[in-house]
Amino acid sequence: MQTTNIVIVGSLNLDFIARVARAPQRGETIPGSQFVTLPGGKGANQACAVGRLAQPDTAVMIGCVGQDVYGQQLLESLRACGVDNRYVRGTPEAATGVALILVEASGQNQIVVVPGANDCLRPEDATEALTELRGSHLLLQLETPLATVTAAAAHARSLGMTVILDPAPAREIPAELLRNVNILTPNESEALALVGAAGDRIALTEAYDVARKLLALGPREVILKLGAQGAFLADGERSRHFLARLVEARDTTAAGDCFNGALATGLAEGRTLDAAIEFANVAASIAITRIGAQASLPTRAEVEQALR
Repeated sequence: MQTTNIVIVGSLNLDFIARVARAPQRGETIPGSQFVTLPGGKGANQACAVGRLAQPDTAVMIGCVGQDVYGQQLLESLRACGVDNRYVRGTPEAATGVALILVEASGQNQIVVVPGANDCLRPEDATEALTELRGSHLLLQLETPLATVTAAAAHARSLGMTVILDPAPAREIPAELLRNVNILTPNESEALALVGAAGDRIALTEAYDVARKLLALGPREVILKLGAQGAFLADGERSRHFLARLVEARDTTAAGDCFNGALATGLAEGRTLDAAIEFANVAASIAITRIGAQASLPTRAEVEQALR
């Protein structure tokens, strides 16, 4: 099914990934079992998720890379996934962003991001492209300057677009930004940080209370991404828990990005929000069975087969 443009404003990073039995303690050196470099960045991951699930060029990426070999590699990866990359600007001001990722045997990860050129993404880069594109949905994350994310959300809302914000990595978010968000999609630690609570796990019995506090910050709907517990939706009038599909997790890197890309794809194709969440849950469950960020993202055929 053909959709209008799904626009992604966000980061592009080259991921340096090492697999380890467990993460090292402070001052400790441990052996790794595998090392790879793969294209990533939350924005680019979400764009590639849409690119693999929707029609070619449905996903349009707005971002910034350095004028270096890493930047070219990331641009090529977008095109290979069916993403329109003409709004990704190359800048001489900084090197392309990178992420250093440790993946434990359990599939959990620890990530250090060096933003580089992502910090050069300007508000006008986003707003001017959004005006030209007139898309249906906008995907945002927090690996680019907050001023740019805030401007993009406000401009997209003025154009009638649906704004979906993944508040990752966790940080303080301006009230102005949250007021322009249609759907907020935090994971457990991000949700707790936004409501000023400690910890990184949310029991299902606590999910409604956390979601209610997040709704009070401004977004119209909240989807809590609860890992193996699935997803929890609240919109002020109703709430619903969506069970996770049981799989063996190998690498959770980009699982949340895959979820958001699939969510936007489902909504842009006319699915109800509940059906789009179910579609996104299945897509993310496939991604965590594979190594890497963009390399783990499923195709449309794979998701449809799993849904059957």
